Amino acid sequence: MSDTPTLKGPASYFPSIEKTYGQPVGHWLALLVAQGGLKHMELVAFLKTEHGLGHGHANALVAHHLAAARVG
Repeated sequence: MSDTPTLKGPASYFPSIEKTYGQPVGHWLALLVAQGGLKHMELVAFLKTEHGLGHGHANALVAHHLAAARVG
């Protein structure tokens, strides 16, 4: 049994995102913060068109970003 907690939800994509695109998750989240008050799918489109992320990875980052913003 591993001592590493299993990631759930959007965060479960984070290791793959970092491996695939060569940037830490914090990099992508900072880009989303800089976009201001765009809607979910607008942010997904931004990551896909401007940075070449796949839909699932972009969607996971945006979902995590927006959930964190709601918590405050």
